[in-house]
Amino acid sequence: MRYTLYYWPGLQGRGEFVRLALEEAGADYVDTALGKGGGIATLNRFLSGKSVRQPPFAPPFLGAGKLLIGQTANILHFLGPRIGLAPSAEAGRLWVHQLQLTVMDFVKEGHDLHHPVSTALYYEQQKKEAKRSAKHFRAERLPKYLGYFEKVLERSGGAWMAGKRLTYVDLSMAQAIDGLRYAFPQTARKVLKAHPRVAKVHEAAFSRPRVAAYLASERRLASNNDDLFRRYPELGS
Repeated sequence: MRYTLYYWPGLQGRGEFVRLALEEAGADYVDTALGKGGGIATLNRFLSGKSVRQPPFAPPFLGAGKLLIGQTANILHFLGPRIGLAPSAEAGRLWVHQLQLTVMDFVKEGHDLHHPVSTALYYEQQKKEAKRSAKHFRAERLPKYLGYFEKVLERSGGAWMAGKRLTYVDLSMAQAIDGLRYAFPQTARKVLKAHPRVAKVHEAAFSRPRVAAYLASERRLASNNDDLFRRYPELGS
């Protein structure tokens, strides 16, 4: 099947978690964000609800035959078994989905720390609150999340989060860590040293041949301060 990924142009964002899975699997897909005009008109058509009976709330969403699937974790839950990146048993698939939801919680906190009052306001309008939010994130939330993922890896029975085989959640974990390293390079270096299994997943997932080729290509967008994780020196490094 040829899949179609719909996402905003110019950002890795939540669409990147889906891209990495598709790239690792060598799946046949079209990325509308890389098309002429960035696919904005197409996105707006879907989001307006005028052309589909069950419109998505926001990108990313995935076209798969007659299906249009929204929400990053939901897309990956659908894709995983079909592209060989999820366990075959239902219990395993649910476990990987649970882990993916936790990764997305982590990513949301990483994003919201620079928009703690409202995502409708610019960062410059909430800098004081953002500084306080970032301090708590670095000192409390970040170690809690990575401590949990480290424990999962310790008990997984293999090198990956769900055991001996890579699944889509390992790629998502690697992407989240990559965002963390961009936003807080010094903090990330310190916290990853204390959580070596998490650090190893990041390195191993991004070293896989298809993923590495994608990361080195022009299709992989650079991290920037319009994305999920952003680098503001005043929030700590």
